[in-house]
Formats: sequence, structure tokens, C-alpha cells
Amino acid sequence: MSKILLLQGNQAVVEGAIAAGVKFFGGYPITPSTEVAESLAERLPLVGGKFIQMEDEIASMGAIIGAALTGKKVMTATSGPGFSLKQELIGYACMAEIPLVIVNVQRVGPSTGQPTSPSQGDLMQARWGTHGDHWLIALTPASVPECFELTLRAYALSEKYRVPVVLLMDEVIGHMREKIELPDDYSEIPQAERKQPECSPEEFKAYATDDSLVPAMPAFGSGYRWHVTGLVHDETGFPKGTPAATLAATNRQHDKLYNNLDDIVQVENYQMEDAEYAVIAFGGGARTAYEAVDMARREGLKVGLMRPITIWPLADRQIKELASKVKGILVHELNYGQYVLEVERVVAGQVPVALYAKYDNEPATPAQLLAEIKKAMA
Repeated sequence: MSKILLLQGNQAVVEGAIAAGVKFFGGYPITPSTEVAESLAERLPLVGGKFIQMEDEIASMGAIIGAALTGKKVMTATSGPGFSLKQELIGYACMAEIPLVIVNVQRVGPSTGQPTSPSQGDLMQARWGTHGDHWLIALTPASVPECFELTLRAYALSEKYRVPVVLLMDEVIGHMREKIELPDDYSEIPQAERKQPECSPEEFKAYATDDSLVPAMPAFGSGYRWHVTGLVHDETGFPKGTPAATLAATNRQHDKLYNNLDDIVQVENYQMEDAEYAVIAFGGGARTAYEAVDMARREGLKVGLMRPITIWPLADRQIKELASKVKGILVHELNYGQYVLEVERVVAGQVPVALYAKYDNEPATPAQLLAEIKKAMA
């Protein structure tokens, strides 16, 4: 059985979190993500979970890292200024390989910017906000139902690969209301589980791995003892400052994702079967692109849309394949121009790449995007 609801994107994320088995939220309210915290404050106690409003965004990250170590699925939610404050502990979670999900409902920045205006300006920050050669995963929904679906997927990926996952939304998607059909009983939804050790506590090494390159992660208090640190460490979990240890740790953390890009990277192709020109857009910008592509088709223009669902890791292979099939690409994003730089790098001059950047507090209209498509095709 299922139920049909009218929900905001932020509310659909909450439903996804509950369905995924989240039992702990630590956060600090900030527009336009506050509905995530408000709703989970109400919902979590009803399913045996805990909600805590911390004193700031830094402490919120520390709280969810601690809860994740006890075996819980955890979430925090924020927007640009708070996401900036979380970066140091995002790096810690990357190094210690702590599975967790961070919801970032983007708004105009930098600094306090425009608190309730749509933006996709945190794109590069999601990938490179913390320092070092880390790697993480970022997903971006383009509809309210997808907010639910990608929240589930975020936990599946985070638990499977022991990596932080960013649900990179924008104000358009966070506050938009759409019809969504949800199951009555979330208990029937498969739950992502962490790999558990197959050895005794005496034989356990915290970061020893098999061919998956993902270490087992027993919960604190389960009888397995392990050391957690943000320092480079060997398989025992204790710091190791040698060049060989640094090389091995860096390569393994990259390879556990790089070796599985077909599992991690998702894109959607719309009207691409015979397309001669392609729009690349995501999140709130993709909502405009769907209609603009339909308008172009009605005028006889062979235009299609490629929508990245996984923003990071980059869809290198899919973008290369796209460039081999079309005469030109137009990237539409709600910022000054960030994703376009990655598209240009991958396309490497094979076809022209144009940019329609919208960063004036308002999303583009389909007519505006259609006009830019025509310019790029001229």
C-alpha cells in the first residue's frame, strides 16, 4: 500500500531519512534547510531516534560523527554558511572513513548572501571545501520524489563505501511542493548495512580491507576496539607518518570509489536519442531545462538534456560520450560558472561548450533558457 502526499523537497528528505533508518540528527537551523531539522525533531523520537540542536554547525558535525561510530545512521542539514563551518570535520570524516549524510540546501552567497534565494554556488565547495586529496560523493535531486529517492541512495552509498555523502540541493528544490507517492510501511524498504568484521575482536584491525578496499566498521561498544584519528594511519588505525603509509592510505581511499564509478555515477538523458545539441543542467536548473528542451523540440530544434544526478565524482565518461554525439553543449547552472569548467576540461575542445549562468536571486525561465540555446546553436 502507498500514500500520496503534497510535500516540500525538504520534507521529502525527512521521509527518506526515516525510511533509510536514520536514528540521529545533529544540526543547527539555517534557511533554507530549516524544515529538515524541524521535521526530524518531531519524527525521530517516534521511531526511537534522537534529535539534538547543537550550539553551532561545527559541533553538529562532531555530534553526528560520534553517533555514526556507535553504529547509527546519521544526518545533518545546513546551507552555505553552515556548510563552510562543517568543512574541517568533513575532512576528518573522510580520513577516518565515517559514513554520514550532509544535506546542503544552497542559497546565494558568499557569507550570508541572500538567505532565501536559489543558488548552486556551493558546487565546488561540495567537492573541494575541505583540504587535502580527499574524495567524497555528492548527489543532487531535481524533484520532490527524487529528494526521497536520493536520500535513500545517499545512505546506501555512504554505508557501502564508508564515505561522507552530500545531498546537494538548492532552494528551488528544497521549498518546491510536489505530489509524491510513498509506501505506507517503510519497514519493507531494504536497509543499507555496514560491512562487519569476520574475525574475532583479538584479530581485528580497524582499517584492514579485502578486494573492496572498504574496511569493516563494527560499532563502538560491540566488543571490537579501534582507534579513530584524522592523522594518516595504517590498517591498525594508529598514526603512521611514513611516505609508504601516506601513499597507501590516499590511494585506497580514492580507489574504493574510482573502481566503482559505474555503481556510483548516475545521469539522466532526456530527449537525447537524436539530439544534435545538448543542455547540461541539474537540480533547480534542470526544472527549467526540461521545459526549454520541449519548447525547442516544438520549434523543430533537435535539443536534449543530460542531467547529472551524481555531481561528484564527475560523470567523465558520460560527458565524453555526449561530446562525441552532439555539435555543441550548453551548461546551465545557478551560479557564476562552476560545473562548466569541469565540462570544458572533459570535452577538451571536441565540441563548443557554452554557459548560461544565472546568479541574480531568481531561477531562469524556460523562455530565457531557450533563447540561450538558440544563441549557442547559431
